[in-house]
Amino acid sequence: MTGSPLIAIDGPAGAGKSTVSRAVAERLGLERLDTGAMYRSVAWEALHRGVDPADEAAVSEIAATADIEVGPGVSINGADVTHAIRTPEVSRAVSIVAANPAVRRELVTRQRRWAAGRSGGVVEGRDIGSVVFPDATVKIYLTASPEERARRRGHDESADGVATRDRLDSTRQASPLTQALDAHVLDTTGRSVEDVVEEVLSWL
Repeated sequence: MTGSPLIAIDGPAGAGKSTVSRAVAERLGLERLDTGAMYRSVAWEALHRGVDPADEAAVSEIAATADIEVGPGVSINGADVTHAIRTPEVSRAVSIVAANPAVRRELVTRQRRWAAGRSGGVVEGRDIGSVVFPDATVKIYLTASPEERARRRGHDESADGVATRDRLDSTRQASPLTQALDAHVLDTTGRSVEDVVEEVLSWL
């Protein structure tokens, strides 16, 4: 692969994707894309407009026309939603939005365009190695014990909420949460961020 490496990091809620992907990107001097924030921003926009997240046509139209910026902060159509997309209300809606095939097609196209424009990067999500970038330089599937994941998400999502979202995301028809066959599986339970990052970098 020419250019910078493309590192795909997948896994369920609370596995450490954001923390690890941020640290890996910083170590390598690469940009990072949190694809979950893209879906969350669409879910927030739907709720903000009073649109039912289950209204596939209306939500797909939002995704198709929205100006979404994901970096250190997150904005949609000019509104800073960095913190607003982490509320329990958005967490409940995002799995419904992410199961919308038209929304996924639109956002996957944007994700691929993002990586192509940078000739690589660190991309985190739930279908990055399996669907979005099947030819990624390296694929990582992070996991952790249910207790550890619930503890990490406890500040903004209950253990039941995490379990429900995992179940919905793993069983949806469109690009379900799944481990790519050639992904390195890494259990982050009880491990330091530095330790996990070193192992990820050893696979490059």
